Amino acid sequence: MTDTRQVVVVTGGTRGVGAGIARSFLAAGARVVVCARRPPDRPVEVAGATAEFRPLDLRDAEAAHTFFADVAADHGRLDALVNNAGGTPFGLLAESAPARQAKIVELNLLAPLYASLAAYEVMRGQETGQRMGRESGRGPGAGAASITMIGSVSGSRPSPGSGAYGAAKAGLENLARTMAVEWAPQVRVNTVVLGLARTESAHLHYGDEDGIAQVARTVPLGRLADPSDVGDACVFLASEGARYISGAALHLHGGGERPAFLDAASVNH
Repeated sequence: MTDTRQVVVVTGGTRGVGAGIARSFLAAGARVVVCARRPPDRPVEVAGATAEFRPLDLRDAEAAHTFFADVAADHGRLDALVNNAGGTPFGLLAESAPARQAKIVELNLLAPLYASLAAYEVMRGQETGQRMGRESGRGPGAGAASITMIGSVSGSRPSPGSGAYGAAKAGLENLARTMAVEWAPQVRVNTVVLGLARTESAHLHYGDEDGIAQVARTVPLGRLADPSDVGDACVFLASEGARYISGAALHLHGGGERPAFLDAASVNH
């Protein structure tokens, strides 16, 4: 019997936000392949379903091409890609070597470009069909394959300590909009613009538990994003319910950031 479950690749899906995305797709009934340079410390799984791990250095365009061709050959198709892999350590621009900044741009902009190009080669040559287990049949856009970029609010505001990262994320969102035009109607491309998130490495960015709590209080909804929040958004964008959504940016930031001048001002409190 043919397995008609959606086939999804999540880059950097072995930990943090990426693992949360992978678990959300598994819970939705998809076949999930996660990739990273190193295997996860423990399997990415939920309710008895486990993501398949395959090693990949996304900065190698030829390796990415081979990876996606192999996934499609082994699973019969490729329905969705989530470009999650990325990140940056803290470092002021003038205090960081140019080579270090170039590597940050490579990981956060060029790597998702390579992955998307390789995925598109597979997606454009296959018939449209299953979107999260529901047969498509509503005209152009319905049943299209899906690529989702994991962007960042750092791409739309000043980002002291992560300047190259913010610039790369700004470029990534623009890249997604262009892909959405060039690759329609076979492939829909969107961006999840992520705000502050709580993962196992949150302490590297926000400090101890008290620091994390203080940062969370700056978010209008009163907490940092959970990886499952990001995963649920990605599952929606890959679903038939999002069949007419392409070239869009979904801001997942709990209401954004309160402007600092409001607290600094001596009136209107």
